[in-house]
Amino acid sequence: MGLVFTKLFSSIFGNKEARILVLGLDNAGKTTILYRLQMGEVVSTIPTIGFNVETVQYNNIKFQVWDLGGQTSIRPYWRCYFPNTQAIIYVVDSSDVDRLVIAKEEFHAILEEEELKGAVVLLFANKQDLPGALDDAAVTEALELHKIKNRQWAIFKTSAIKGEGLFEGLDWLSNTLKSGGG
Repeated sequence: MGLVFTKLFSSIFGNKEARILVLGLDNAGKTTILYRLQMGEVVSTIPTIGFNVETVQYNNIKFQVWDLGGQTSIRPYWRCYFPNTQAIIYVVDSSDVDRLVIAKEEFHAILEEEELKGAVVLLFANKQDLPGALDDAAVTEALELHKIKNRQWAIFKTSAIKGEGLFEGLDWLSNTLKSGGG
């Protein structure tokens, strides 16, 4: 992972191991976010068929981020990656208003999975730089986040292309995991 990302988590986790799944519909920006965090720059990506995984070993920390493809045909296989997951980063394309209902359905199905009951949830309302993008309050309403009562969650407005909001979200996630959530 990128040096900034590595330092952030090395100072927080100590010897802790963290497994994080990055989920969301296709074209939400999951892979762009992953590589933005890893390299600190935007990398041209193609649709992820399967997964991308990045592992960092730094000062006795093993940190894994799993970026799973979001196409309809791939989503049923997400559950293969659920065991031992401490956190979920769910990425939503805030400008894709037509597919917010599908994003909501997939998100709530994830929350119902037994193997993810203890996972902390970070939501990225991504693509805030695009015209017509809904803000975090509108995405919160569309995804019915008020129904989440049994776990810690937070939503952040992000732009993977511009690098905005990502580290604020990761700060929340790392503090939540450090304090025992997940």
